[in-house]
Amino acid sequence: MTQDHTVAPATAKAGPAPWRPSRTVAVVLAGGTGTRLGLGIPKQLLKIAGKPIIEHTLAVFEAAPEIDEIVVLMATGHVADAQQIVDKAGFRKVTKVIEGGDTRNATTRIALDAVGEGDCNILFHDAVRPLVSGRIVRECVNALWTYSAVDVAIPSADTIVQVDEDDCITDIPVRSSLRRGQTPQAFRSGTIREAYRLAEGDPHFAATDDCGVVLRYLPGTPIKVIDGSDENIKVTHPVDVHLADKLFQLAAAQAPRVTDERSYTEELTGRTIVIFGGSYGIGHDLAELARRYGAQVFPFSRSSTGTHVERAEDVEAALKTAFEATGRIDHVVVTAGILEKGALAEMDQETMDRVLQVNFVGPVIVARQSLPYLQQTKGQLLLYTSSSYTRGRARYALYSSTKAALVNLTQALSDEWAEFGVRVNCVNPERTATPMRTKAFGEEPEHTLLAAETVARSSLDVLISDLTGQVIDVRRAPGEVPTQPGPARAERDASLADAG
Repeated sequence: MTQDHTVAPATAKAGPAPWRPSRTVAVVLAGGTGTRLGLGIPKQLLKIAGKPIIEHTLAVFEAAPEIDEIVVLMATGHVADAQQIVDKAGFRKVTKVIEGGDTRNATTRIALDAVGEGDCNILFHDAVRPLVSGRIVRECVNALWTYSAVDVAIPSADTIVQVDEDDCITDIPVRSSLRRGQTPQAFRSGTIREAYRLAEGDPHFAATDDCGVVLRYLPGTPIKVIDGSDENIKVTHPVDVHLADKLFQLAAAQAPRVTDERSYTEELTGRTIVIFGGSYGIGHDLAELARRYGAQVFPFSRSSTGTHVERAEDVEAALKTAFEATGRIDHVVVTAGILEKGALAEMDQETMDRVLQVNFVGPVIVARQSLPYLQQTKGQLLLYTSSSYTRGRARYALYSSTKAALVNLTQALSDEWAEFGVRVNCVNPERTATPMRTKAFGEEPEHTLLAAETVARSSLDVLISDLTGQVIDVRRAPGEVPTQPGPARAERDASLADAG
């Protein structure tokens, strides 16, 4: 029986109407000039990780399902530059790119006019915080169902001191109650408009951030603080450019996981996948998986087909074989690689040449030869790195440096090939149970290694995703133990451990 929750008119309590925003608008504030960086262009146009900072920032809001519209407030004289970036990247949510004001409060007023009347959520975000996460955006929007003003902040790791005009300490606030403010700052539109309306009557008004305006002019309004992140840095000083660039390099994306087996079949049936290094380990397992879901797979390696990735004529012949058989090439994967331990000063020239040729020159050749085919299908090139790419290690100098080079190659090619619709990604598996690793390190405890099939499954997820320019970490699930191959396959794989 349905209960009647109707309250009698005499006893009903009047309360605020539930919040019903018509849309959620992200306002990207890009009015900085780059003076502190010593640049001739606004800092938001500076390139980091192959793209202008503002493009990275806009991409986060473009991808956030909580955001309906994006408005960009650009530095004077550079609106056309920002519009060009928006057009080239194909950001569909950006509805306006307009000139900002001379001050922060003037820029906010322009933004409020651009958003227009009507109840909506508004997020103000610094364009030069390109590492803001989708998680932060989501939590800001969700908090607006309960609060009318939301800030983003992180705890202060440093003791904060207050000083006087002579730079002498006057107070040391308790650190546990202090936070370092970030953006976005989010508001119900009526709240931020009312705060600025009241501020107009104050001749001394000067805004440094919008939550401060609400705090001062609407003091009874609770401002919710959600957790930011250490990575959500603001590019202000020269050192910030290097930090942001490194953070982008180290940031690992997550491949969208496909849980429905039928989805794999729908995505892969009829596609052609070429795998260089497909005779054992990750490459072999990827080939088996892809075939299971209907893809036409062509594995090539030095041992099974006599294909050397460092020889352009071999790569050209392999791609031609696959194309003539199926009329298309959708994905090209390079798992070929060799691991040689030893001090660089003690390594002979032949070994050094082999490591450099197979681990780096080979993928470069494959990339060049594959592009014409991948352009036709708007396909993807998939490379593989190692956790050692983040820091070179003793006795792995060439291996580590070639793996770092592949990460940079991935990021550069994804930018170069964006205009062709070709995606480029790089998988970064943790220590994996492969014949190459066994040959280099001997037998290791099973529970410490990732299964090659797990890496292959994640690789398949990347291939059918829309990701590009990403390093995708693959980590062992708790309790995962690699599947041990049968004696025949183990013996064969061991013989192929150097085959590339």
